[in-house]
Amino acid sequence: MQVSIETLEGLERRMTVQVPSDTIAQAVEKKLRALSKTVRIDGFRPGKVPLKVIQQKFGAPVRQEVIGDVIESSYREAITQEKVRPAGMPNIESIDSEGKDEVSYTATFEVYPEIDQLDLESIKIERTVAEVDDADLEAMLQKLREQNKKWSEVNRAAKEGDQVLVDFEGRVDGELFESGAGKAMPVEIGAGQMLEDFETGLKGISAGEEKVINVNFPEDYHGKEVAGKKAEFTLKATRVSETHLPDIDEEFAKKFGVEDGDLDKFRADVRSNMEKELSQKLKSLNKNAVMMGLLEANRIIAPSALVAEEVKSLKMQAAQRMGKDMDSFDESSLSDDLFKEEGEKRVQLGLLVNEVVKSEKIELDPSKLETALAELATSYEQPEQVKEYYRHNQEARASLESMVLEDQVVKHILDKATVTDKQSNFEELMNSSS
Repeated sequence: MQVSIETLEGLERRMTVQVPSDTIAQAVEKKLRALSKTVRIDGFRPGKVPLKVIQQKFGAPVRQEVIGDVIESSYREAITQEKVRPAGMPNIESIDSEGKDEVSYTATFEVYPEIDQLDLESIKIERTVAEVDDADLEAMLQKLREQNKKWSEVNRAAKEGDQVLVDFEGRVDGELFESGAGKAMPVEIGAGQMLEDFETGLKGISAGEEKVINVNFPEDYHGKEVAGKKAEFTLKATRVSETHLPDIDEEFAKKFGVEDGDLDKFRADVRSNMEKELSQKLKSLNKNAVMMGLLEANRIIAPSALVAEEVKSLKMQAAQRMGKDMDSFDESSLSDDLFKEEGEKRVQLGLLVNEVVKSEKIELDPSKLETALAELATSYEQPEQVKEYYRHNQEARASLESMVLEDQVVKHILDKATVTDKQSNFEELMNSSS
């Protein structure tokens, strides 16, 4: 078998393989002889059909089957011999050179990028640091009070922070528009649930009072028929209520699982939950900073076959988030361009992380795996069952092991890179979208 490889553009390679015709002929004859022992042909006893008859009747299809088998086996042998690592399936074009000295075919494929030497020392990372302080705790307790607020009816004009139960009709150019009317709609003034003009227009209104206001719809409003237009709303208030925040007392603490109502324990629990949330946010934020630093310092080409697979996966994830039926979901309904950049980045990072593991000789730390499993299990009602599931389900365990190993890679890079800390705070981080 003769093999030659041609380098095309980027990661693409074209491999030509020549297989001696004797190899094909011998394999064909072997299959035909095996076939002659089982095939049934009129006029011949089973197992007594002459080889020439078998050749005439089955020679062509058997030869094609043999060539397919030979291409498959010789392709695997050739890539091993030439020490190439194809990324994705090859595109094979075969030439059936019957009667010639060999059968040849070409296999075109992409290879994994060569990463000669990782550069970890030149990576610069801005690590975000923050902690939960007393002011953060007090702000959270206030938020919990507001989430549990109650309304009580008042006999006065509505002001900022009040809730107005209102009937309304909206018209553009004198015509009632779709979704422009409502009955007994509770609107909290200043909460931003409705357009600012609408909420502001409720200030000063009393129960039983009717008033007309103008509302300007923004250009980017989701209702296209009224976007960028001015509407006239007729409002009629049926009730005005003011808010009452609960006191932080034993009853309040019991609502949040503190059975004995101990306020010190309640505050400690709230703070502990905040610290867990903050820790997860910082972990995600700083992991992303490390990965972007790794990618910036080690630019590699992503094999298009792997990017295509990642794009397909991202499409499926997006469809699931949109509540699409996976059985009938059509991939072409979402453009590849929407996901290509993210898919390419994921493939590049996957290759780089694997290279860090290999070149830096990072091995999975069993103690860190157990810690991660314990933390994961605590969020479930029956943690021991969760632990047993991960210990005995190979796919679930592999996913957890991959996550832990990636965390070890992040820590390793942080130890090698140039790191500067950026101070932040709980509120800023929890309200950010990143």
